[in-house]
Amino acid sequence: MIAVDRELCDFCGTCVAVCQPDAIFLAERDIRIDLEKCTDCENCVIACPLGAMREVSDEDRF
Repeated sequence: MIAVDRELCDFCGTCVAVCQPDAIFLAERDIRIDLEKCTDCENCVIACPLGAMREVSDEDRF
C-alpha cells in the first residue's frame, strides 16, 4: 500500500501527474490516495522529489 508522509510533502503534484490509474489527487493542501484505484505500481514513489510517497504495510501507515 502507498502512503504519503504529509510532513515531507510540499503538494507539488508530481505524484498526481505520474499516477496512471488516477488514484492520487490534491484536495485543499492535502494529498489523497484512492486505495481502491491504486495498483501499487510505485510510480509515485519513484517520481516524488522529496521522498514523501512510500510503500508501507497497513500497520505502518502515516
